[in-house]
Amino acid sequence: MTKLRNLLILAAASAMLWLPISAAADTTVKAKLVEQNGSGASGTASVTALGSGGLKVVIRSQGLVPGQPHAQHIHGSAGGGHFGCPTLKKNDTDGDGVLTNEEATGEYGAIFLALTTRGGATPQDGLDVDRMPVADSQGRIDYERTFSAKMVPDGLLEHLSSLHVVQHGIDVNNNDKYDVEALGVSTFAESLGVPNIPEEATDPASCGVVQGAGMAGRPRGGVETGGAPPHELNLPLAAAGAALLLASVAFAVSAAARSRRHHGADDRQTRP
Repeated sequence: MTKLRNLLILAAASAMLWLPISAAADTTVKAKLVEQNGSGASGTASVTALGSGGLKVVIRSQGLVPGQPHAQHIHGSAGGGHFGCPTLKKNDTDGDGVLTNEEATGEYGAIFLALTTRGGATPQDGLDVDRMPVADSQGRIDYERTFSAKMVPDGLLEHLSSLHVVQHGIDVNNNDKYDVEALGVSTFAESLGVPNIPEEATDPASCGVVQGAGMAGRPRGGVETGGAPPHELNLPLAAAGAALLLASVAFAVSAAARSRRHHGADDRQTRP
């Protein structure tokens, strides 16, 4: 019986090696931020969907307006489908040489998540400059924040590969600040109930489409995305593991039976 028990333990341990891992793995997509409106801004963004349902965002950028807050957001929609950053040629509908947020929204979608430094992160928080990162004296922003699962809006993780990271805030008249004299008042801010915000403050300065944009659904699997293998790919492994377990158990039982028959035969041969 001891031999049988040891064989069963070995068989179960072997089969477990082939069973699918149920824990969700973190999934990371990245974006290269390129300048908008001739701002000179650039950078990188990393967006990680955590196994807990939360979201971690890291942004390293430069070339922004020194000493000024820069509203930044994840743009997109719960239905996905926005796969490009705007261009003057395509999206400057009034031909004034400046891309407003309204003109650019057709490409990168509405605000999905406001990348604030603290507190709320809803679209309604999108213009709270007191909670947006401020560029240092060299025009750089180093931003990092992890949002809990309850702060992540529905549909964002499912469309992680269809998102855009956008930083706002330009300086058209090169006076190192946002002012109404440059481009007037932001109609985008007014539409959100925030009056007297300079247009410069809300126009896009940089935009980046995450790597893998255009893929359907959440990125999965492989070294490229850092995800776990798709569930459907695990099914053959699970089946193989179950088969291995059954085969191992059958082998163990057969071996035990042979052992019993062998010992029984020995007993009969040694009886007087």
